[in-house]
Amino acid sequence: MNIFQYLQSDWPNILELTLQHLKLVGIAVSLAIAIGVPLGILIVRVRWLAGPLMGLATIVLTLPSIALFGLMIPLFSKFGAGIGPLPAITAVFLYSLLPIMRNTYLALENIEAGIKEAGIGIGMTFWQRLRMVDLPLAVPVILGGVRTAVVMNIGVMAIAAIIGAGGLGVLILHAISQSNMQKLVVGAVMISVLAIIADTLLQRLQKILTPKGVQK
Repeated sequence: MNIFQYLQSDWPNILELTLQHLKLVGIAVSLAIAIGVPLGILIVRVRWLAGPLMGLATIVLTLPSIALFGLMIPLFSKFGAGIGPLPAITAVFLYSLLPIMRNTYLALENIEAGIKEAGIGIGMTFWQRLRMVDLPLAVPVILGGVRTAVVMNIGVMAIAAIIGAGGLGVLILHAISQSNMQKLVVGAVMISVLAIIADTLLQRLQKILTPKGVQK
């Protein structure tokens, strides 16, 4: 059986695993955005927190993914969820946190002093300036962090199949156990294609949300 024959015979399963993979990554990165962006804003306001939070997130990112997934098992086993999507989503969320938090912090920190002073000069509070000036200018850099997190973790989530999370990593695990090259190639290519498509779509979104003045 060649690759095309395998695709024709098993496409419903491949489609299901692809959607499952996207769902797992989407939940993890969405949670990282919901927490990472506010943390980035916080460490702009409370500067002494920048070192500890960035350092902690960096340590998590340097851990091998298979080791981090392994650490999640005993932690979530206490709640009866040591195997499955929950530990996988948590691990990928932790991996996503650093690039999003760091880019938010750097984007807000590097806004020109003149722009900040102009906002202060017309009587804006910090939160008004953040909402109407700083965040719109920071969006391109923040989305750059999101792009990094998404592309990186589409690959990382494949490893989560070893703890029963599902996704396209299941194809690769089955291919290795069955010595099935067609299944292995399809799984690897599908993960790469997902990463390329996600990066392209986020790049377009980044361009759309970038203020025209910044584009010029």
